[in-house]
Amino acid sequence: MDDAPTITQFPSRTFDKLRYADTDRQGHVNNSVFSTALETGRVELLYAPDTGIVEAGKSFVIARLELDFRGELTWPGEVVIGTRVEAVGRTSFTLAQALFQRDQCVAFARTVIVQVDDETRRSTSLSPAAAARLQELQPPA
Repeated sequence: MDDAPTITQFPSRTFDKLRYADTDRQGHVNNSVFSTALETGRVELLYAPDTGIVEAGKSFVIARLELDFRGELTWPGEVVIGTRVEAVGRTSFTLAQALFQRDQCVAFARTVIVQVDDETRRSTSLSPAAAARLQELQPPA
C-alpha cells in the first residue's frame, strides 16, 4: 500500500477517542466505528460554530459514501480524522477523508454530500460563502 495518504494531505483534522465498547469479538475496533469517525470529521467541517457552512433552512445529506478499509483500529487509543474537499459543484461537493492511528492510514473514504432545502427536501445551491469556504479546503491545483 505505497499510495497510502498522509495526514499532511488533509487541511481539516480532528480526532475521536476509541472506547472499549467500540471493539468486536476479534479485539479490534468494529467497522461501524470507522463510519462514525468519518462523521466526526464531516460534522466539524460543516457545522463548526465559527467556520461551518450550514445555513438556516438547509441541511446536508450523503448521496454516496465509498469506504476502503486499509488496516485495523485498536483499543486503547485514538483515531485521527483528516478531511479535505476534492470537488465543489452547484449543489454538492465531494470530501476525501482518511483515518489514522499511530501515523498509519487505516481507512480512506470519499463522500458526496448534497445540500437540501429543509422544506422542499430538494437539492439547493450552495451559497457563494459556502462554496468559497469549501474551496479553501481543496488541495492546490
